[in-house]
Amino acid sequence: MSDRIGNEISVPPVADALGEVFAAAGHELHLVGGPVRDAILRRDTVDLDFATSAHPEVTQAILEEHSSTIWTTGREFGTIGAMFRGHRVEVTTFRADTYDGVSRNPQVAYGDNLTDDLRRRDFTINAMAVSVPGHEFSDPFGGLTDLAQQTIRTPGTPEDSFADDPLRMMRAARFTSQLGFHVDPAVKTAMTNMARDIERISAERVRDEFVKLMGGTDPVPGLRLLVATGLAEEFLPELPALRMAIDEHAQHKDVYEHTLTVVRNAMSLEEDGPDVLLRIAALLHDIGKPETKGIGPDGRVTFHHHEVAGARIARKRLKALKFPKDDIGAICHLIALHLRFYGYGRGEWTDSAVRRYVTDAGAVLPRLHKLVRSDCTTRNKRKAARLAADYDALEERISRIAAEEDLAKVRPDLNGEEIMTLLEIKPGPQVGKAWKHLKELRLEQGPLSREEAETALFAWAREQGIAVPGSRE
Repeated sequence: MSDRIGNEISVPPVADALGEVFAAAGHELHLVGGPVRDAILRRDTVDLDFATSAHPEVTQAILEEHSSTIWTTGREFGTIGAMFRGHRVEVTTFRADTYDGVSRNPQVAYGDNLTDDLRRRDFTINAMAVSVPGHEFSDPFGGLTDLAQQTIRTPGTPEDSFADDPLRMMRAARFTSQLGFHVDPAVKTAMTNMARDIERISAERVRDEFVKLMGGTDPVPGLRLLVATGLAEEFLPELPALRMAIDEHAQHKDVYEHTLTVVRNAMSLEEDGPDVLLRIAALLHDIGKPETKGIGPDGRVTFHHHEVAGARIARKRLKALKFPKDDIGAICHLIALHLRFYGYGRGEWTDSAVRRYVTDAGAVLPRLHKLVRSDCTTRNKRKAARLAADYDALEERISRIAAEEDLAKVRPDLNGEEIMTLLEIKPGPQVGKAWKHLKELRLEQGPLSREEAETALFAWAREQGIAVPGSRE
């Protein structure tokens, strides 16, 4: 049975070639974990992970002899990496680790058999192996059955597994996003009871799992699981807090449900695969609502300036999760601008307002278009159609003005050197103020002729008490 299944799994030829090298040296080699799971599911995999009976020093010697490049950054955990025949491979000695119950770092102990190694893995669907080059299939914990039933279950008790490594709780949510699987009830119970243990994990590791979840086929089930088990409360409490804020349009159960709908709407507008920054902006776009919730004179719930509060809250949370500075800037910029469009349909926007919209958005404009469209979740078909038509009109107007002017590079009609020459001043704050004034005019009026720009500069200089050389007007 195991041989038949092993032969049915599509094992890359390079894996068999590496297996022959280890066999010649007298050691077992098994393709393990994600590559086996993905091969059964007919999913592509890039990196190849192996388990071996060889200890790290032996593995390193073998790989040095047969590989173009090796790396030993994981050696203390028994892992040696290499580029073998053009493929990235990682080979880890059989492990039988124990954990200290405080950090996520294992007390490394090498094992002497494959079954013990597979027992210490996160989920049964990742605890399968195929020997190379023999293709003997090993599945001591029922991973193949769980794969068929689309179930996320741990090899041992989930309590023991999560006590060893609490990050596995987030990984369970991530797999619901990436694979569309559901968690076993016992796993969900353990996640709920042990949610606070995630505090043992570094912010960087939590962030990485969260990003992988958000980049999955459908993040929403994973997000629901994080909220339902209390895990979200530990690292992203602003998300479950949305359940307390009633949507002012009364079209959704609460802002939380509206938010999940916006995430899916944003996904539907993606063009070249998952846009994780757009998805996170969609997830966080309304997190300022609980803080700004109020009741108007007419009894309607209001969330005035929640976009400003949301951008501030998001910045603090993303910094705590150690997101890259540029990613934080882009996400918070989107949140701050996501309401700017509303009011356009009332005919209040001049060409100047359109220029400012484009200029203020800058590099995030393409994502802003998608976020604004995604934020329309009303069930009123007429209202939805009107909002969509209004945004179509705005994009067409942006295109028209962009064809006449380079909106992506709005600059004053005079540069800094020209300002200094015309006013006969040296570099300093006055030059920057003059440049900013001319840029404001450019946004308000569009391109100015050279003569118009000079006249505007001299008029501004006189207002500032700056002497205008000669008799220039």
